Amino acid sequence: MTILKDLKILDFSSMLPGVFTTMMFADFGADVIHVESTRRVDLMRIMPPYDDNKESYIHQHLNRSKKSLKLNLKTQEAVEIVKKLIQEYDIVIEGFRPGVMERLGLDYESLKQVNPKLIYCSVTGYGQTGPYRNRPGHDNNYLSIAGILDYSRHKGKKPVSMGIQIADIAGGTLHAAIGVLACALHREKTGEGKYIDISMTDAVFTMNALYGTAFLGSGELPKAEEEILNGGTFYDYYETKDGRYFSVGSLEPHFRKLLCEALDIPELIQSTFNDSTYTQKRFKEAVKDAFLTKTFDEWLEVFNEDFHGCVEPVLTFEEACNHPQIQARNMIVDVPKEDGTTQKQIGTAIKFDGVEPTYKFVGAKIGEHTVEILKSLGYSDEEIETFHQMGVLQ
Repeated sequence: MTILKDLKILDFSSMLPGVFTTMMFADFGADVIHVESTRRVDLMRIMPPYDDNKESYIHQHLNRSKKSLKLNLKTQEAVEIVKKLIQEYDIVIEGFRPGVMERLGLDYESLKQVNPKLIYCSVTGYGQTGPYRNRPGHDNNYLSIAGILDYSRHKGKKPVSMGIQIADIAGGTLHAAIGVLACALHREKTGEGKYIDISMTDAVFTMNALYGTAFLGSGELPKAEEEILNGGTFYDYYETKDGRYFSVGSLEPHFRKLLCEALDIPELIQSTFNDSTYTQKRFKEAVKDAFLTKTFDEWLEVFNEDFHGCVEPVLTFEEACNHPQIQARNMIVDVPKEDGTTQKQIGTAIKFDGVEPTYKFVGAKIGEHTVEILKSLGYSDEEIETFHQMGVLQ
């Protein structure tokens, strides 16, 4: 069973946010066509490392189970092909800067004249309105503007460059997916399509759910390494004797008691995050000193599967792949390749009762399904050859 088999999506996006969204849909059976062009380089296609066929592993993950249609959208013939497609592929996701799709004649207002049931989602850094609507940006820029990074750091230190893309995925990808599914439900009830404007900056701004809300109510500005969850208490990361780290999140009294017993500091069991600053610092220093007395492996013996006090090792990604919890949840999957072999990829995080994800194939070569798609629209071999000669299929 494929839970999203009735969704048909045209993906005009490149980079991470939009293509991650459509990958999630494809994993559960949505029919996705990725509209690409050799005239517009997609960073996801050229990021190393590469397999033996010079295809990027990152691209092959993010574009799995999607067909690839190669079009030069600056030609009127390509626009007409898109208009034919949206009569069936009635969900569009795009990530161009505001105004680009309008100049191409592929904006929501133009395409909904062809299919009034069209759901059209634009994912951009700053949204379709406001003084920054045309401003370029990347993940760290959106987190900066959203007021997150100033208090998500240690005192006197610069913000840390994240290993994952928070604004792109938690901001763009997930909010776009929710928006599209909400509109699909609305359309099922009313027959009406919708336009969705996703700003990654808006999305990560809403993630200031705790300290941002507290500031708006009280006027108390969140500060670096002074709040309960940003290092202002013992909720933090601690170095071991051999230079590795553990995360400690033992905030509740019963978890804190287990932590103190494991670290052999029973005299501090009664400390809480509501204590004075002096007591907080004393407790944190005691935790820090305790962790430095043993190696990473020695602490693994202490904080084993029988310990239930919210302390976990900071793993390398290779260690995470081999962790029994990750393995048990089928988070590493084998995806078929064209040559009959498989490629290991990260699996989907969403689990449905009685529904398994469909990993059809790794990301396709650019334009791999162009002829197949055009023939399904009724174009002849001669017309397709003419499109090639005219530069429509670039």
